[in-house]
Amino acid sequence: MSSNSAKKILIIGPSWVGDMVMAQSLFMTLKQTDPACQIDVLAPAWSFPILDRMPEVAKAIAMPLVHGQFALNERIKLAKSLRAEQYQQAIVLPNSWKSALIPFFANIPLRTGYIGEVRWGLLNDTRKLDKKLLTMTVQRFVALGLPKNEVQAPDYPAPVLKIEAVNQQAVIDKFNLDSSNKILALCPGAEYGSAKRWPVTHYAELAKQKLAEGWSVWIFGSDKDADIAEQINTLTNHACQDFSGKTTLAEAVDLMSLAEVVVSNDSGLMHVAAALGKKVIALYGSSDPGFTPPLSKDATIIDLNLDCSPCFKRECPLGHTRCLKDISPQQVLEHI
Repeated sequence: MSSNSAKKILIIGPSWVGDMVMAQSLFMTLKQTDPACQIDVLAPAWSFPILDRMPEVAKAIAMPLVHGQFALNERIKLAKSLRAEQYQQAIVLPNSWKSALIPFFANIPLRTGYIGEVRWGLLNDTRKLDKKLLTMTVQRFVALGLPKNEVQAPDYPAPVLKIEAVNQQAVIDKFNLDSSNKILALCPGAEYGSAKRWPVTHYAELAKQKLAEGWSVWIFGSDKDADIAEQINTLTNHACQDFSGKTTLAEAVDLMSLAEVVVSNDSGLMHVAAALGKKVIALYGSSDPGFTPPLSKDATIIDLNLDCSPCFKRECPLGHTRCLKDISPQQVLEHI
């Protein structure tokens, strides 16, 4: 198949960092099936630094609407602007009704996705989601790139974000860093809620142990995590390098690529670290490690499997958050 006749596929991307990383497994699967296909992704502009590091993606197209916003006229306008691309297929990863509107109004002939919020008509290659068969988010994404009659859970390639040495050097220079020591990266945030966050005191104790061994400790997170990061850094007498809220997502990815080990709650940054091939120690509390695990052979999951977890709550309904508090810093140190 020549490049001029290559199949063009539009992916309607997810709205979360971790899901966007896991979506790369779908892109890789599509390329394995048809190496000549062109994959474009319609996604929030914040996700472009992640998509830029996925060689499978030809083009990222900005979704101008925020998560949850309907704005029908804006969707139709965007859809009409995409008609000239002449996509042969759209794969819709979100399950919402409105996420299927753009492929429909863009006149894309094959529109694939799970039935979701009653999307018959908007989608014409509808799939019924068998949650008992497809137990993992990544399997659900990958299955949409396979024939409809597949009857077993698909294998999935692990995401691999591509890092350029020039970008690594740029962040080293910008933040005036000494990268000669081994680096421990901490990701103490979790936007979902406190029931997914290992205690600040535990992170600080872990940091102090590694600092005493001559490691550098870097703290990552968004501006929403800045308070937690500051608490950890205060407990270490500000011996850590705190990047929370001080970097772009692109810079955070390139900085994390320099780390030796990443200790993280179940969060988007955990999935980024896994896709960077880092040694990841993932701490699970209220969420299910079987559903959204870090997709890497170098990842270690610590989950106490208490009777009350996973509860999938934002805050601990029993008020003790033992599923995380009872994971000791020593346990994590042993895995490092």
